[in-house]
Parts: sequence; structure tokens; C-alpha cells
Amino acid sequence: MSEEEIEHLREACHTTFENALFEFMYSTGCRIGEAITLDRASINFSNQSAIVLGKGHKEREVYLNTRCEIWLKRYLNERKDQEEALFVTTRAPHRMSISQAKNIIKLVAKRTDIKKSIHPHQLRHSYATNLLNNGAPLEVIQNLMGHEKSETTKIYAYLSGAMRRDLYRKYF
Repeated sequence: MSEEEIEHLREACHTTFENALFEFMYSTGCRIGEAITLDRASINFSNQSAIVLGKGHKEREVYLNTRCEIWLKRYLNERKDQEEALFVTTRAPHRMSISQAKNIIKLVAKRTDIKKSIHPHQLRHSYATNLLNNGAPLEVIQNLMGHEKSETTKIYAYLSGAMRRDLYRKYF
């Protein structure tokens, strides 16, 4: 997704929970399954990070940007339940399912003028693309996303036309 589409999605978040979920997904590049299995205790606000359990039951540290930290703190401060899960349902709070979290992202997307179908995994792609377009080396992106093979990371990350042109001019 373009930066403009990301901004439209941000504006379409109506609740603290929607903002927290969206910002967490986008700023960490987590898979939806990694996000919903997180517990509150997994968040380390002092260094803006979280430990997630990825594919193959491998732990990795992901990082929160300031916007994500703000929305997560607001969301957690509003909650009155004692559930250990980071993201919970609103009625009879319990750990949110993957399909419930997907539906939240799709609901937010429906409020925008974006014509294409939006899925949570596109936030992961956009995360990788944003890192690449801002100069992060592929090896760093690979590590942040928890990929074993660089080929997998290359599928996720797309250089924008302007970035390709600028890199061409820089190196040729």
C-alpha cells in the first residue's frame, strides 16, 4: 500500500482499539497470528519493543514506533478487564481470534475510498516496503520480519519507482 493509503486507513480508525491494532500491525510488521497471541506482559514500553512468537515457534523482538506506543498505552488504560491478552474482544473480553482481528482491519478499510481489497497481511508488506524505501538493508528487514531466507523478504519488499530511479542514479 502507498503511504497515502496508510494515512487513509489511519484516519478511518474510529476507536482507540482500532488505532492500537492498526498501528501495532503496521509498525511491527507482525503477522496477524503473532499479534493476537501476544500478552500485555510481552510489551516493553521502556524500549518500545515486544517479543513475539513467530513461525516455527521462534521468538523475535519487534519494535514499536512512538505512534504505536501512544495508541497501545491509551488502549490498555481504557480497558477495565484483567485479561492477559494484549488484544481482546469488546464484549465479555477474551483473547481476540485471527478472524476477528482480520474483520477489524477490513472494517476500517471499508470506511476509506481505497478501491482494492485490504487484508492485514498487506500491512506486513507495507512495513517491509517502507523500511526498504527508507534505506534499510535487506538483511535488516529479513531479521525484523523473522524470515530465514532472504528470498522470502524480497517477495515482501517493493522499491517504489522513485526509489529505483534514485538508486539507479546513485550507483550507475
